[in-house]
Amino acid sequence: MKRIDVHRLADEARFNGFHTRVLFWGLLILIFDGYDLAVVGAALPSIMKDMGVSAGSAGFMASSALFGMMFGAIVFGTLADKIGRILTVSICVALFSAFTALAGLTRDPISFSVMRFLAGLGIGGVLPVVTAQMAEFSPLKIRARLVVLVFMGYSLGGILVALTGKQLIGAYGWQSVFFAAGLPLLLIPFILKTMPESMPFLIKKKRDEELRQIVRRLAPDQALRGDEQFLVPAEDKATEAPIKRLFQDGRAFSTVMIWIAFLTGLFMVYALSSWLTKLMAMAGYSLGSALTFTLLYNVGAIVGSVLGAWLGDKFNIKYVLVVFYALGAVSLTLMGFTKSTELLYVVIFVVGASTLGTQVLAYAYAGEFYPAAVRSTGVGFAGGVGRLGAILGPILIGGLVALQLPLEQNFMAIAVAGLIGAVAVMMINHKLSASTHHLDAMSETASAKADTAAPA
Repeated sequence: MKRIDVHRLADEARFNGFHTRVLFWGLLILIFDGYDLAVVGAALPSIMKDMGVSAGSAGFMASSALFGMMFGAIVFGTLADKIGRILTVSICVALFSAFTALAGLTRDPISFSVMRFLAGLGIGGVLPVVTAQMAEFSPLKIRARLVVLVFMGYSLGGILVALTGKQLIGAYGWQSVFFAAGLPLLLIPFILKTMPESMPFLIKKKRDEELRQIVRRLAPDQALRGDEQFLVPAEDKATEAPIKRLFQDGRAFSTVMIWIAFLTGLFMVYALSSWLTKLMAMAGYSLGSALTFTLLYNVGAIVGSVLGAWLGDKFNIKYVLVVFYALGAVSLTLMGFTKSTELLYVVIFVVGASTLGTQVLAYAYAGEFYPAAVRSTGVGFAGGVGRLGAILGPILIGGLVALQLPLEQNFMAIAVAGLIGAVAVMMINHKLSASTHHLDAMSETASAKADTAAPA
């Protein structure tokens, strides 16, 4: 009987049409996910006017999805390792599509916030599952780049809102952009039929025929006779208690450090996304200039994500991530002291690359750190705990703005989070990373083959 380690097979596979399919589904789902998250920002002025709500109430309405995302990341990230990723993704798509569409039928702030919270469960839940899916099937040499490409869906979803929102709202009212979010419900049957399931989950459920189909597509050169025994390393075996696994085998401290890194990363991202325009206006820049800064920030984020992923595949991703966190702290500090407008454009571009770009890279790293059997759980808990930073960031910086402190101190407060994130990542024990174990196994196999081939 032939034994096949499916994870080593995935690590060593060449990129082909199967990987393109996984990438396509991940990217498409996150485009819709990003649309659902960003749609409130485009419609909020019209919603405030229509419902007659204050700025404070509008802020709560906008942030209700963030609370849902925090719980969704934890619940569905864990659930995916128990019931399978395909079913979990389908549930999440149903949640964020249906309840975002239903928000368009609401007429008061409370019911709107409830719909957004329920939609947030799906928005937050799908992210760790799609990350784990792409990480599991990607060839090891290009894994970080493929995970980051999937994450580009978030930005593309925001761009989709920007391109269509104004026209739809102007012609059909704010409700139209929410009704449009219901369209992904039509994709669920296709997701269930064509999206590949996690291999450790299939092994656990003894669904060998589905495994063979995946292996044939993943590695077309692999000869199969029909009597193969599919295996994963002991640490990658699916388990009934995935949460406990995050703290076993010496991972407890590193797991907490990953949580801190996510919390500080999302603190920086959401503090800036909420207050960058206002802070630059306080510095004396016009609204047009402030919006230009926001555009540069987002362009920098895309460039930083791609560059970070390429560096992460070429070098040790842990140390690339440390450098990005530290760069974020330095560039944020410089923002408060840079007086030249032209130089400030450059600094804000770097800030985007080293804050939002860093957070995307952190998701890629978490996807590589945990074994496949608990990957969705690990990334889900990191993202869920990190949402506390997303919630606290705008609140804390808002409090500092109210104190009317010097501009430099506001940016330095955000920069402190980057410094803490760099220290947290530095303290992660990278030797426990699943990707490190796979690399060691591949090296041992290559050495064994070389010894066998060497003349006596």
